[in-house]
Amino acid sequence: MNKQKLQQQQQQQKPETSTQIAKELAANEAVLRELYTNCADVVYRSFLIGGSTKALVIYIDGLSNTEELDRSVLSSLMNGKVSKETNARKLVEKTITVSKWREINMLEDCIESISNGCPVLLIDQQEAALSFGLEKWEKRAIEEPVAEGVVRGPREGFTESLNVNTSLLRRLIKSPALKMELMQIGGYTKTKVILAYIDGIVDPTLVTELKARLNRIDIDGVLESGYIEELIEDHPSSPFPQILSTERPDVACGNLLEGRVVILVDGTPFILIAPTTLIALLQSSEDYYQRSFASTAIRLLRYVFTVMSFLLPSLYVALITFHHEMVPTSLLISMASSREAVPFPALVEALIMEITFEALREAGVRLPKQVGAAVSIVGALVIGQAAVQAGLVSAPMVIVVAITGIASFMIPHYIAGIAIRLLRFPMMFLAGTLGLLGIMLGIIATVVHLCTIRSVGVPYLTPFAPMKGKELKDALVRAPWWMLNTRPRLTGESNAYRQAQGLKPDPTKGGDTP
Repeated sequence: MNKQKLQQQQQQQKPETSTQIAKELAANEAVLRELYTNCADVVYRSFLIGGSTKALVIYIDGLSNTEELDRSVLSSLMNGKVSKETNARKLVEKTITVSKWREINMLEDCIESISNGCPVLLIDQQEAALSFGLEKWEKRAIEEPVAEGVVRGPREGFTESLNVNTSLLRRLIKSPALKMELMQIGGYTKTKVILAYIDGIVDPTLVTELKARLNRIDIDGVLESGYIEELIEDHPSSPFPQILSTERPDVACGNLLEGRVVILVDGTPFILIAPTTLIALLQSSEDYYQRSFASTAIRLLRYVFTVMSFLLPSLYVALITFHHEMVPTSLLISMASSREAVPFPALVEALIMEITFEALREAGVRLPKQVGAAVSIVGALVIGQAAVQAGLVSAPMVIVVAITGIASFMIPHYIAGIAIRLLRFPMMFLAGTLGLLGIMLGIIATVVHLCTIRSVGVPYLTPFAPMKGKELKDALVRAPWWMLNTRPRLTGESNAYRQAQGLKPDPTKGGDTP
């Protein structure tokens, strides 16, 4: 559906709104009442300015601050006096104490203001209306993100309010170089979307490219940032995410300082970060808050368990099915005895356990918090033990699946874990049919696919492919902060240095400590 067809459908369902505000108040009121037919929450408040000039305030109950509207607008205008020298319009500008207001001349701007919770004032014999920034609605308090918890680090998370989210970014980055460009997406929802970046650090071509991708979106509504993510990514058929999503303001600001662009969508706490890489999806914000040695050890452990999550079940299937000679004799005898009563081949056994484990994991997520964790853990224990006693699966297979599940929990970003979980199944099929040769073919196909992926033009395997030696100090390991003096080349090349040279602590220089 192109943009013209979408506009035609909207025009067929609603009266024409792209017209200028009429001079007669009655005509404007008639048009707005026709537009908001069967809308019980829309309030029309007629009154007289200074006891003589007709006026009308329109707002949506529940979206506007009615107390402030009564005190700062209605009371001031109704008690004011209109003279020849001071007409109604001048009285409004002189007496209204609302700090945020603007003049609008089109009916569509009136509708936009009303829908956003801003009351609109229409005055008789005036071809313009006034919109007051008195929006007010219930919103969730700032809380710690559930899916991105840390031991050390900020406890603040984004909310569903766009204004709150932008203020959280401004609290951390206080420079006027932080730019936020507003646009609207969605024919009916008119969802506000903000493109945030740091001028002087970001590559201007990156901002231009993302603007073009956002402007080409022609959709009737955007309810979550996932809509935007799928419509602007480079490779929609890939299981790997090319846009990073997060609920943490510190993660967003850290990426802004590296030259990336942040996309904030009204109505969701999940903001988008572009471009991203595979390494970024496997890193946690806490890596930069702990000391470098601890962060490096945890990061390496995370990489090892990520590989185990991807390959462990398929390796077990390949060894049991084709490569008995690679298993120590004593272990092979133990595994054979445990599989003696199992009627299924290793591949079917692995599929049964993996699908069951994934179902339990998903059930634990969807159930209420009070019972979700108990159901997932107790269910896995009970079903695993019962399956072993019934002879449906072997005990080693239960251990392999349990270790794989624990390994997948170490992946910091949920969407990256889903990609690896999905690829685990074709890897098991390859292992069950071709053995280790199938696993090698699967690894080669995965690496080749990762080498072809780009995130807004940035290679997905950066800094390994292409190799960037200077950036490896924040890839496999996390070097001390005094060594991280440069930004990633492909995103922060225009302002490469983030800190001064020679910041390594030296007790022989500076300070009066004995």
